[in-house]
Amino acid sequence: METRTIVYDCDGTRLAGFFADGVPHTEKPAILVAHEAFGLNDHIRARTRRLAERGYAAFALDMYGAEGFSLSEAVRRHIELMAAPGLMHARASAALSLLTALPGVDKTRMAAIGFCQGGITALELARGGAPLRCAVGFHPGLKRPAGSLDRQIQAKVLMMIGDRDPDVPMEDRTTFAAEMEQAQVDWQLHLFGGVGHAFTNPDADRLNLPGYGYNPAADTRSWTMMLALFDEVFGAPTANSQ
Repeated sequence: METRTIVYDCDGTRLAGFFADGVPHTEKPAILVAHEAFGLNDHIRARTRRLAERGYAAFALDMYGAEGFSLSEAVRRHIELMAAPGLMHARASAALSLLTALPGVDKTRMAAIGFCQGGITALELARGGAPLRCAVGFHPGLKRPAGSLDRQIQAKVLMMIGDRDPDVPMEDRTTFAAEMEQAQVDWQLHLFGGVGHAFTNPDADRLNLPGYGYNPAADTRSWTMMLALFDEVFGAPTANSQ
């Protein structure tokens, strides 16, 4: 497997993403991976490697140009990102453009996935008309950031949340469903019963926040659902490990 850090720019901001390629020098589908509010970290790098192990090229974007935040700093950065019109889409688009141009990437077979804030990011790319086969969110927020676009969504959309997630109230689910229906999107919204926010991250319990927590079953099931969608839109991967 090839892995490396790639430095890139978005409107004068220096960013540094993490790239992993399971089958270098072979054309393959590519996955853009968007991080949580805490920034690019070991959890996201591990997910990126897992995708590469299955034969994909995967690039974990960088929204901030920095990492290693406290909870209060992560919340502050998330609020700023949601409030700045078009910023989330611009930085995600810069990362997608970089990934598309890398050797061995099949630019006709692209997807975006994201965790927490990253699920919003994947959706924003789809709303902006990015040429994605699918957009997948793990415990994403469903509120839209400032400046959110309404171009034709080309991607199949899969969002997966816990029914006890305090950050995704019923009104947000209803609004999201209405948006997808109006746009005639091939979409899915899956609820995991008895599950809260950040269910894919083993470090979530350390936050000690009500409604937050790691759930191994939901973690495994949601990852399996994502892989099944990838098989549907891309065909079987070159490598087929965990």
